[in-house]
Amino acid sequence: MRIATWNVNSLKARLPKVTEWLERREVDVLLMQETKLADDAAPELAFRIAGYELAHHGEGRWNGVAIASRVGLADVERGFAGVPDPDGARFVSATCGGVRFASCYAPNGREVGSEFWLAKLGWFGRLRDWLAGRDPAEALVLGGDFNVAPADLDVWDPAAFVGATHVTDEERAAFDALLAWGLVDVYRVHHPEGGRFSWWDYRAGAFHKGQGMRIDHLLATRTVASRVTVAEIDRDARKNPIPSDHAPVLADVSPAPLSDAP
Repeated sequence: MRIATWNVNSLKARLPKVTEWLERREVDVLLMQETKLADDAAPELAFRIAGYELAHHGEGRWNGVAIASRVGLADVERGFAGVPDPDGARFVSATCGGVRFASCYAPNGREVGSEFWLAKLGWFGRLRDWLAGRDPAEALVLGGDFNVAPADLDVWDPAAFVGATHVTDEERAAFDALLAWGLVDVYRVHHPEGGRFSWWDYRAGAFHKGQGMRIDHLLATRTVASRVTVAEIDRDARKNPIPSDHAPVLADVSPAPLSDAP
């Protein structure tokens, strides 16, 4: 099974690119963020034609998350335990191919210490509460734009981020709490080196200068992480005309556990 997460930064604007990419990369389950669509505008037909079922949770111009699956889609849950999120449509989960998937879009936080930054920490608290009701032994994948660079090696220049969001001790602690519960950062397992990013600002040629952050993640319980054979960031998807400012993160999951489980 090939799984991926991608902040598409408007599914309406990038629908042809997304469906073409799904076919080209042969992805089985894609978790999307920032669809910026209401549920009644979600392009279910286009995904059905491409061979995918679509679960969407959106509110219109902002936020929006979705799951596209060609290996089944069942037990869709919008919001944490079906409860509307005060920060908007940022969480949807479903069972695909025997694995529980969740597409997550954490708030940006805007400015350290602001009400938006506190709301971001609150959102992570609700995510931890959702996890607390589940079993770390189950097959579970949380993927999405977490708006957290877990370590200094996940930003192009740590000095440039002093005093900024995405790298504070509090935000990193919130991310680490997900790992402490029983999730594995599968990309980091396969790429312990730094300098690999999933987001680059549109401005000032940041992508071509390599000035990015790794803030998009695939987190999996060990029963899934032990079966991941390959993990990568598809930089080519960021090079296309009118691209999202994020690149997809992919992982291949084998049918049976590997001997060297993380």
